[in-house]
Amino acid sequence: MALFQPTRRRFIQVVGGASVLTLFGCNRREQAMVTLYTFGDSILDCGRYNEFGVHPGQLLVQNDDRLFPEFQGQDLKSRGSARLEHRARDGATVEGLPSQAHRLRVEGKAIALITIGGNDLLQGLIRDTGGGIATFANALDTFVQQLPIRPVLLGNVYDPTFGDDRRNFVGVEPTIARKNLQRMNTAIGEIANRYGQFVDLHAHFLKGDPSWFTATIEPSLRGASEVRRAFLPYVLGK
Repeated sequence: MALFQPTRRRFIQVVGGASVLTLFGCNRREQAMVTLYTFGDSILDCGRYNEFGVHPGQLLVQNDDRLFPEFQGQDLKSRGSARLEHRARDGATVEGLPSQAHRLRVEGKAIALITIGGNDLLQGLIRDTGGGIATFANALDTFVQQLPIRPVLLGNVYDPTFGDDRRNFVGVEPTIARKNLQRMNTAIGEIANRYGQFVDLHAHFLKGDPSWFTATIEPSLRGASEVRRAFLPYVLGK
């Protein structure tokens, strides 16, 4: 029987070992935390456009099962520990991206979402006939290249007219407007393919309807969920 009676030293070793394992376990849980960062414009910062204050980053981290039962269990928190750092700002242009990364400290696993370009188009690039879109692309390329987060998921600019020229609201001849939208989205796709993952919001939203928008161009509550839908397989896959 004496063989099974632990000595005082053995007891301390066992308890100490358990404490170390517990500590290591805590560290593993902390290391498993995933932080989702959002950068860009109102495609990701659209909470003010619906009564629930919902935006895509929130839904990707933790779905609202009451509002969107279809997506129950399809979020980062269903896979483990996750948090959101929401830096996207309604109205942002490519020139404002560096300020959104001010004092950025990235620790542990992280995923970055970026949507930008819509406001740049509305502020003049929709009628660009020179090098404006190339300047936009250079600024975006620099930001993504220097962003200390990988993977980075970069969404392009959707068309709230669904390709219907009768819905034209920009006061620019539709052929010119669509050409520049295409030029911008081509540039965004090339940058995404260089540094991360391209998310084709434009193609997804062409399958939608006016209920996806509010205030003409902003994602509605449904639109916020559809932005989430487009990013979701890439976020969970990463």
